[in-house]
Amino acid sequence: MENLITIAGFEIRWYSILILVGVVLGFLLVFSESNRFNIKREFTFNMLFWTIIFGIIGARVYYVVFNWSYYSEHLGESIKIWNGGLAIHGAILFGALTMIIYSKKYKSGVAKMFDIAVPALLLAQAIGRWGNFFNAEAYGVAVEYTTLVNMKIIPQFVIDNMYINGSYHLPMFYFESLWCFLGFIIAMIIRRKKYIKITQLTGFYLIWYGAARIVIEIFRTDSLMIGGFKVAIIVSALMVVIGILIELIQGRKPKLEELYNASSAEEIRF
Repeated sequence: MENLITIAGFEIRWYSILILVGVVLGFLLVFSESNRFNIKREFTFNMLFWTIIFGIIGARVYYVVFNWSYYSEHLGESIKIWNGGLAIHGAILFGALTMIIYSKKYKSGVAKMFDIAVPALLLAQAIGRWGNFFNAEAYGVAVEYTTLVNMKIIPQFVIDNMYINGSYHLPMFYFESLWCFLGFIIAMIIRRKKYIKITQLTGFYLIWYGAARIVIEIFRTDSLMIGGFKVAIIVSALMVVIGILIELIQGRKPKLEELYNASSAEEIRF
């Protein structure tokens, strides 16, 4: 693991910095889009604050639960998130639940807020995955050096750092980061479409990320397991199914019904 800097014995690690950068940029993106719909800044700020807090907690809890055989004997390490070990599926689940609970408390619609958060989430994931690079984790099966070079899309410094435990490995973190960044660009374009409906951006995210994660997990060597199955594949498959159902349901509705770009007064109550 590489540190960014050490000050008075306190280590500031790349993993933590990259997560922070992703969170901050995601925060700004959500604020910008919320302002476009005249959603109260206080509402947005408070929702994001608690969503991020519980999302990080959820990411760690999820990881620890599925590595309980280890953490049951090393409880003190369960809080050391700076060493890595944050599961995105846990963050998504706890973050979504936080948004739902917060919205119900203030009697506001949550579906549009989910959509607003999609590009921010994809960008944060794209950035955060590079924390895995510095932690030498989230890599794939062993391959030949020439295989990595011949792919043409992998930077040389990534290839050089994929030499782990005596073999070169597929940089699955890198592929996932590229996929999430591409998804971010597509989501930014989609949400400006005139007839995009509320929840369709959420459906897009579930399908886009869920499908890619299934493929990525096939090649990863450090997956969380349950009963001999990779947990991420099961959860990602459910994400894809839910995403498809959302798109099918919304696609069958009248063209002008539940439009994402309708005014906030029609869609979100405060």
